[in-house]
Amino acid sequence: MTRARKALIDLSSTSYYHLIARCVRRAFLCGEDEYTGKNFDHRRTWLTERVKLLSSVFAIEIAAYAIMSNHYHLVVKVNRQQALSWSDNEVISRWYKLYKGSPIVDKQRNADTLSEAKQLLVSELVG
Repeated sequence: MTRARKALIDLSSTSYYHLIARCVRRAFLCGEDEYTGKNFDHRRTWLTERVKLLSSVFAIEIAAYAIMSNHYHLVVKVNRQQALSWSDNEVISRWYKLYKGSPIVDKQRNADTLSEAKQLLVSELVG
């Protein structure tokens, strides 16, 4: 059974975490699939670049990684101080590097005047 990240991550205990993601049902992440003859090595470069991008957007540092044929391992360090130093606008701009925003957050980014209720909603979304 899965658990929420806030129940899994305890930065007061450690800031380092070992993450694993794997393919299932004989799917290949990288390398040569002997059964189909297809080569998936191009994914290794894509995955490495994606991890670098995510590391630059979020407050994480990559301590180590290994990319295997059907899974990968990451050892990451969460930089809590860096994340806490970001303003709401910094958090929003970093989020927008990867995802679409919401209309209400867009209004704040455009320096539109927001009602107190809308400002509270933006703070809840960002925080």
